Amino acid sequence: MHTQTIPRGASKPELYRELAASLGGLLEGEPDAIANLANASGLLAQTLEGINWCGFYLVRGGDLVLGPFQGKPACVRIAFGKGVCGTAAERRETLVVPDVHEFPGHIACDEASRSEIVVPIVSRGKLRGVLDVDAPTVGRFDGEDRKGLEAFVAALLPLVDWRRA
Repeated sequence: MHTQTIPRGASKPELYRELAASLGGLLEGEPDAIANLANASGLLAQTLEGINWCGFYLVRGGDLVLGPFQGKPACVRIAFGKGVCGTAAERRETLVVPDVHEFPGHIACDEASRSEIVVPIVSRGKLRGVLDVDAPTVGRFDGEDRKGLEAFVAALLPLVDWRRA
């Protein structure tokens, strides 16, 4: 059993370094992709302050389909190019949205969410899904969160068998 040792009150760069490092110990030796994504979302939910939802949407055909997450029930299927998740997937670039009400076509899965960050997951040139993190406050995410969550996804990539996710 993995024990989380990430200190509260750490700077964002330190927090994200610890998150990425903790991921290896948490997922080491587990071959099941869904179990690993579930634990990765749990690690984020327990560590990141001021968020109300985090999880994964996985590519299924031409859509993103809800995968493991922490938070209230969410939208199950999102088309590419729709909402923040679909737009980030289509562009294959991280989107930091300070106020989701200002984002054209935002999909409100949880009315409490006000800001959002979405990081595409690309393995061997193929889009596998996105990591989505929401917060109930405007402006919760910044460039440090972008770098940190991109590093988290980079650390996650070799720990998941994406063919089975």
